[in-house]
Amino acid sequence: MGTSTTASVFCWTLFYLCSLLCHAANNIITQGQLIRDGETILSASQNFVLGFFSPGNSTYRYVGIWYYKIPIQSIVWVANRNNPISGKNGSLKIGNKSNLLVLDGNGNSVWSSNASAISNDVTAILMDTGNLVLSSSDSVDDLNKALWQSFNEPTDTFLPGMTVYMNVRAGETRVFTSWTSDNDPSLGRYSMGVDPQGSPQIVIWDGLNRHWRSGHWNGLIFTGVPTMRAIYLYGFKLFNEGNGSLYFTYTSSNSSDPLRFRIGWDGNEAQLWWDDGKKEWRIMQLQPANECEVYNKCGNFGKCNVMDSTICSCMKGFVPKNVDQWDSGNWSGGCVRKTQLQCGTNGEEDGFVKIEGVKLPDYADLMVAQDIGDCGEKCSKNCSCHAYTFAIGISCMIWRGDLVDIQHFEEGGSDLYVRLASSDLTLSNLWWKKNQLPTIDARRSRDFSRDNSGPDELGIEGQQRTGPELSLFSFSDVAAATDNFSEENKLGKGGFGPVYKGNLYEGEEIAVKRLSRKSGQGLEEFKNEIILIAKLQHRNLVRLLGCCIEGEERMLIYEYMPNKSLDSFIFDPIKRALLDWRKRFTIVEGIARGLLYLHRDSRLRIIHRDLKASNILLDEEMIPKISDFGMAKIFGRNESEASTSRVVGTYGYMAPEYAMDGLFSVKSDVYSFGVLLLEIVSGRRNNSFRSSEYPNIIGYAWDLWEGDRAMELIDPSIESSCCQNEVLRCIHVAMLCVQDSAIHRPTMSSLVLTLESENATLPMPRQPTFTSMRSSGDIDMWKDNQEIASPNDLTISVILGR
Repeated sequence: MGTSTTASVFCWTLFYLCSLLCHAANNIITQGQLIRDGETILSASQNFVLGFFSPGNSTYRYVGIWYYKIPIQSIVWVANRNNPISGKNGSLKIGNKSNLLVLDGNGNSVWSSNASAISNDVTAILMDTGNLVLSSSDSVDDLNKALWQSFNEPTDTFLPGMTVYMNVRAGETRVFTSWTSDNDPSLGRYSMGVDPQGSPQIVIWDGLNRHWRSGHWNGLIFTGVPTMRAIYLYGFKLFNEGNGSLYFTYTSSNSSDPLRFRIGWDGNEAQLWWDDGKKEWRIMQLQPANECEVYNKCGNFGKCNVMDSTICSCMKGFVPKNVDQWDSGNWSGGCVRKTQLQCGTNGEEDGFVKIEGVKLPDYADLMVAQDIGDCGEKCSKNCSCHAYTFAIGISCMIWRGDLVDIQHFEEGGSDLYVRLASSDLTLSNLWWKKNQLPTIDARRSRDFSRDNSGPDELGIEGQQRTGPELSLFSFSDVAAATDNFSEENKLGKGGFGPVYKGNLYEGEEIAVKRLSRKSGQGLEEFKNEIILIAKLQHRNLVRLLGCCIEGEERMLIYEYMPNKSLDSFIFDPIKRALLDWRKRFTIVEGIARGLLYLHRDSRLRIIHRDLKASNILLDEEMIPKISDFGMAKIFGRNESEASTSRVVGTYGYMAPEYAMDGLFSVKSDVYSFGVLLLEIVSGRRNNSFRSSEYPNIIGYAWDLWEGDRAMELIDPSIESSCCQNEVLRCIHVAMLCVQDSAIHRPTMSSLVLTLESENATLPMPRQPTFTSMRSSGDIDMWKDNQEIASPNDLTISVILGR
């Protein structure tokens, strides 16, 4: 924390303590009562305070509401935001016409509540929700009869309990407006509200132009935010009052934790949660979160994918409107059709191409349709209909104009059916585009490119991009290398499909993972692994040599690991003795260094999400290599946590926050590493304790640790070779890794230092009380190490604008 921040916290703490002595006696302002600068009003439970303040380094004075118990000035509402007061002689009172007034030092009004009704007996009450309510004394408890309330005239902050009204006929409703700067609460350039056209969506405007939008509301989530999750009774809810009048509300799942949504002066909308332990506001979500979330980044008919090396591409059937600008990185001009629509002219009928996993375009119209077929038929009969979809919770949506603000999602998203001329529908429909793969070795790709769509689709034509070389193998080459995928060459089978050993013509040994059509994984995992592993180089990560894509075949070709996977040793009653303690400790250090590279040192920040013994391969020197990146996710350098509605991985290795709530971070991998470390020390599978009094190895290890019997955990086959200090240090590290709270777990950088230092001082771990294993009643429903891909629809809600 910087000096200025420390000073700010100190000053605000002093103000907080002083206000205890000078605030008014209760939460009510009555007629005739004058609240002077320096005096405050507290809500009943002292959640919020109303008074005068100066923001940042400004000397101007404003009347506002902020959190009382939080020692950092956190303003949620401002009265006279465009009319500041010079000096500290201002005051607040209820005037003769039953309105709240802010007066300057000369008694001139600089702000008024402008309530239309007049009453003889009026009071203003600061509620524990942060709402300032002006009411007649006989209707204090009925907000519907309030003369005026600050929740109906918010500034830049949305609080739980607020109601955001809109009217379909009236069009977009701008409710919140940013500050001009950190030191100036006057009306800024950004506003936020709701556009009810089609299905409502949250929008941030930059002046008159859109800056970001949430995507359409489907009754549970905003579809343009695929990581958003819904839970019954909590989160955002939409209510229809009839006659086109709608309103959104938000209910927090834990009212004791301060939570707010704020549109910043820089145009970013953040969901903020107060971390009382660290005494800071944590950003739970930020929008726009990346370049692709900026409105219409790739122009009309363009599609943005933040995972691609070139984030913008034209949709199938479209080409850049201005090629020179597009190639220079200016994508604002968007794309145009390769072939104009025919709509029956000269007997030519148009068709539709399906684009999967996208944020649906803006400016949709709703139509009545029974299903996707009915929706498509109605669109096809209307020559002005350029695209359609049938979204659950929304029904049939069509687009008559240009398709704008389309983003591709790695997970989630919706399917969009785009109208194309029939001639464009005959082209190859590969699921990748140019520049999306790393460099291709053209020597091994020639067979594939001759038989299929050609090198242009795969990015092997023209200049070669920098980065690791990825070979594209033909199916005939792979079949020859594996003796036509013979059973003798089969090494095993995983969630992706069978794995075969092979030998190339040059004598190089390879391992081939062949996507099974029955696999729970598929093209997304296949693509994910190509994009990630090809860009990663580390001695403790498996090396991807190339891939094969031909017809329905999808195969990944790796360097061959002669000693197979770690689980084939440590869980085998015979082979486990081949791994003495020194070899096991070296393997532990190698895995830790590999994870550290993924989390901190690689060009991409990677969360593996499926670390387990079977995904640790061993080369001829028993050096460990982390493998299987089909479930991995890329993190931005400034991201600390993300969420997903599709929980994937292996039960038993999942961190509690990921298994239960879909939240993942680098600390999720740390948890998995802790479980794996206990397995390496003990030689026992995590789930081998089901028939005992312990749910898994974590509970067993904790009891031994707490009872000073940790050495009883060690695999009996290596007792004679172990170093007690190293074993105890590893067990201590493992117990720190599997703590319930991600905050309490160490980082991989600190773990590597700890493992390599004999004199490391470690904190004491907290007892783990949750596990990611299912209850005993569910045991018969699943198999050991089963891969899962759960929709996990009913978990927690996230931010406004979702």
